[in-house]
Amino acid sequence: MSAKPGIPRNSLIWLLVAQVLVILPHLTHLPLWIIGLWLGCASWRIQIFRMRARYPRSWLKALLMIGAGFGVYFSRGSLVGLEAGVVLLIAAFILKLVEMSTRRDALVLIFLGFFAVVTSYLFEDSLVAGIYSLLPVTALLAAMIGLQQSTLVTRPWPTVRLAGSLLLQAIPLMLVLFLFFPRLPPLWSLPQAGDQGVTGLADHMAPGDIARLSRSPELAFRVSFDGDIPPRNQLYWRAVTFERFDGRRWSQSYASHVPQAPEWQKAGEPLSYNVVMQPSGQPWLFALDVPEVATGQAQMMSDFHLQRRQPVNQPLMYQVTSWLDARREATSAPESLGRALQLPEHGNPRSRAWAAELRRSAQEPQAMVDALLRHFNRQPYYYTLEPPPVGSHIVDDFLFETRSGFCAHYAGAMTFVLRAAGIPARVVAGYQGGEVNPAGNYLSVHQFDAHAWVEYWDAERGWVSVDPTFQVAPERIEQGLEQALAREQSFLADEPMSLLRYRDIGWLNALRLRWDSINYGWQRWVLNYQGDQQSETLRRWFGKLDGQTLGLGLVAVLGILIAALALLLFKPWRRETDVQQRIFGRFERLLARHGACRRKGEGARSYAERAAAMLPDQAPAILAFVRLYEAQRYAQQAGSADELSDALHQLRRALPWRLTLSVDRP
Repeated sequence: MSAKPGIPRNSLIWLLVAQVLVILPHLTHLPLWIIGLWLGCASWRIQIFRMRARYPRSWLKALLMIGAGFGVYFSRGSLVGLEAGVVLLIAAFILKLVEMSTRRDALVLIFLGFFAVVTSYLFEDSLVAGIYSLLPVTALLAAMIGLQQSTLVTRPWPTVRLAGSLLLQAIPLMLVLFLFFPRLPPLWSLPQAGDQGVTGLADHMAPGDIARLSRSPELAFRVSFDGDIPPRNQLYWRAVTFERFDGRRWSQSYASHVPQAPEWQKAGEPLSYNVVMQPSGQPWLFALDVPEVATGQAQMMSDFHLQRRQPVNQPLMYQVTSWLDARREATSAPESLGRALQLPEHGNPRSRAWAAELRRSAQEPQAMVDALLRHFNRQPYYYTLEPPPVGSHIVDDFLFETRSGFCAHYAGAMTFVLRAAGIPARVVAGYQGGEVNPAGNYLSVHQFDAHAWVEYWDAERGWVSVDPTFQVAPERIEQGLEQALAREQSFLADEPMSLLRYRDIGWLNALRLRWDSINYGWQRWVLNYQGDQQSETLRRWFGKLDGQTLGLGLVAVLGILIAALALLLFKPWRRETDVQQRIFGRFERLLARHGACRRKGEGARSYAERAAAMLPDQAPAILAFVRLYEAQRYAQQAGSADELSDALHQLRRALPWRLTLSVDRP
């Protein structure tokens, strides 16, 4: 029952530690049976090392692999895809532990570990995750070092210190590659992890959807402005436009996906800013009206929202210029007017009748809008995340019965009444406001900033935005959701551990803002350091560069860095030169020129005696040199390199310039 030799104890210890460190960040998306699998395999491996258990036979290894495959299939519903693939990788990483019997097996396990560390970034790429990944990498390096039979083979802590030293020495090369290595587009893409909770706006809206979203403290995006941050009441971040209403919910029309920029005219001062958007699983981007982005990043749809070809499944950075005072489709009636008047044939009769009554006294669209806003402002309406339930006529019940609701209630009801009165209108969903972070002078917009407002069309001004929520809860627009819900104390009621609930505690809030600023810097300058930003950075440092110049510069920088690392590692200036050995090498070369070459593995004395036999006239000088060399080299007798050099000089003088011998060559 003895274990096969080859895996030192030191390496096994660090392999077990590395497996724990590699698996830990994956636990949020791994099935629970993986924990049991590791405990069983680790215990088995320890017993093998203690020679109390055997390695698994072939049939048992096959059974374990099949069992792991079934476990992945039943826990993830498939053997294909990102989540299933990662679970399979972790299972193989664990099962390889009990099969490992040679150093080659251990190296395979270590390389699997490095790959598993990389896959954790597919689920979490924050600064904390990046720092944490250094721990399993260090442990894997320590396991690799422990495989070498050296003085560290039974000493775990010197091994990990050496691994940390190697990691630190790799930092300069890592920085150079990060800054200068070209960012090439991937040959393939990975889907978003399905069990990674992505919260955000959907492509439809029912009255309670945004209310539920506003209970989430998750980050939606961050914004850095080129100048001063605009006032909060101007920060309406458009995401999606809803034009279809089926009596219960609002949704996008098919025409809103048409990649055709609508007509608009720039007016006022432009506003430039950078957005770092969190994964949303949706293709639209967030921007202030009316936006322009760089070609290729996104395209403006016919309803003024920005949309990409692919959903945003990883953090995305893009630059926008917006004109807040732009006139939108003011010169001619847009094709979307028919869609902006659509209503179900039946339902909400009281709202329809009220709309007709208001229309008789307010002929112009602006007068109709003003009448509705006055109604919301003067009547006893309430802003709440917990509105009473409504029946089948949701607009009637809200306007005339409950009179309590969230922004989606007010925006949906106002749009319905405007349409019933013959005024084109639609609901816009996105985010409003944001939290200013003075530590980094940027804006953080969270999911609880989700908001809905109204756009209506006026023949003279085009599309005009209006927010009925402001008439009911102006503090929601001017201060934020927390102040708007101060009366009912429902702000993040389901998130007691969120630090956003404790912004009134000065030191804690300052710490939260500082940490958020650090994470924003990590996301903006590290995770989003892609092709465009890399080119801009290099142009700022070195001026205009073409691809060939950049490539040559990269090669030159890498060459300089590798040379510097070689000098640092080998330290030739610290190396003590072996003078005696150098002089003996000259002795060998001198005799070799006269036919007496040293044989492989031949000692100094044997070589000298054989050379003396081949060169009898110079035998005294040859033997005299070797005796002096042995005395200084091995007997530690006093003597200087000059004496040895003089003896070699005497031998050189004794040897003729040319000598023809019949010698026994090796």
